[in-house]
Amino acid sequence: MKPASILVIDDEKAICDGCRLILKDQGYAVDVCQSGRKGLDMLLTGPYDLSLVDMKLPDIHGLEIIETLKQERPDICVVAMTGYSSVENAVAAMKLGAFDYLSKPFSDEDLVIAVDRAIENKRLKDENRFLRQQLADRFDFGEIIGENPRILKLFDEIQKVAPTDTTVLLYGETGTGKELFARAIHAQSRRSHRQFIAVDCSTFAPSVLESELFGHVRGAFTGAVKDKPGVLEMADAGTFFLDEAANLDLSIQGKLLRAMETQEFRPVGGSHIKKSDVRIIAAANRDLKVMVKEGAFREDLFYRLNVFPLFIPPLRERRDDIPRLLYHFLGLFCRQTGKRIDGFSDEALEMLTSYAWPGNVRQLKNTVERLVILADKPILDDRSLSRKGDADGPASFRERVPETLEELRAAKKDLIENRFGQIERAFLKQALAAADGNITQAARRVGMQRSNFSALMKKHGLSSDGPRTPPSGE
Repeated sequence: MKPASILVIDDEKAICDGCRLILKDQGYAVDVCQSGRKGLDMLLTGPYDLSLVDMKLPDIHGLEIIETLKQERPDICVVAMTGYSSVENAVAAMKLGAFDYLSKPFSDEDLVIAVDRAIENKRLKDENRFLRQQLADRFDFGEIIGENPRILKLFDEIQKVAPTDTTVLLYGETGTGKELFARAIHAQSRRSHRQFIAVDCSTFAPSVLESELFGHVRGAFTGAVKDKPGVLEMADAGTFFLDEAANLDLSIQGKLLRAMETQEFRPVGGSHIKKSDVRIIAAANRDLKVMVKEGAFREDLFYRLNVFPLFIPPLRERRDDIPRLLYHFLGLFCRQTGKRIDGFSDEALEMLTSYAWPGNVRQLKNTVERLVILADKPILDDRSLSRKGDADGPASFRERVPETLEELRAAKKDLIENRFGQIERAFLKQALAAADGNITQAARRVGMQRSNFSALMKKHGLSSDGPRTPPSGE
């Protein structure tokens, strides 16, 4: 992939050379310019993604550069560079559209973090713009949406196992789309011209599930007024999808194991053996291996199902696919409702992308459907997300009360890893700055033992080194 292109505009050669050296080490393509007006011309005509702009240039004010770019090159992201005494300039730059600012003198780490965040923000905005333009024909209904490396790896594994008759076990949280992946395996198999039949084990009582799987004969139980074929019989030569396999009763597990090993089964109440050549794809949202240790799942059946395990990652672990999914479902529900909605605002897209989605793709789909139904303007913005009565609006994204243990764990993980982690890192940096980088003094100021403070620094990759970029004379 082509590296992001950056132009550094500063009248001090030391600043330009320092930024170029640091950012090139990070894989960016970097040009520098010590003239404000020449730098602006380069930005207006060159293929730049980002510009670091000093606010105090001898020939033109940095704010003028930002204002011009906002009008003529809004696709270029700007990070303003300003001295500690020029907070007003930083505020003005942000109001004019600068993404962020750096206060001089800044460290190598501060520079890299600011640039990385700006480039990621630009990538998201560019993708939002592209997806909005391609909304009408970008996706087909029923297609598995995903370009995350883990999803692409899944596609590759499915292509390898699909043509075989190997039993596949799909692991994944509720709502990750396990049945969609099972159908993809069937569609690429030699059995694709035959039946694909799915049974959700969590929706039947054990006695009913046994009849559903193996069928029954007339008079087998009260209400059995005629013979009824089971799924194993109906799916003969095709694919049987056993969803929520963790909910199988132990008595049924034994009968299913025998059917898998011998391709034979007996209907409930029947005396004759039937045969079925069926491929089984199972799915579970619980760890069957743990259930085996607990005695809740047969070990022999586990090994029979676990021939080719595939793990479907939760949506929070493939956030880069969220914009694609949002636009896919937006197009779907626009067609269903007859509404025309052009897309999401950048703020709304960023908010939806950063949400943990404990209900995974299913929750995202339901959220988009609700947004489309309630929409009264062509762009879904942050106000659309926070509409009163919207149970999954942005306010509730941050404060939503979990409804299940799984959602509670996901919310806790999100709070600890994402939000609290950011606060903890800022806390450490502030303490170090107040103590001029002295770890002992910083720890004492905040009431911590030095060893604990150092451990937190190591956790967040922080050091006590002072700024290595030459200071500005601004």
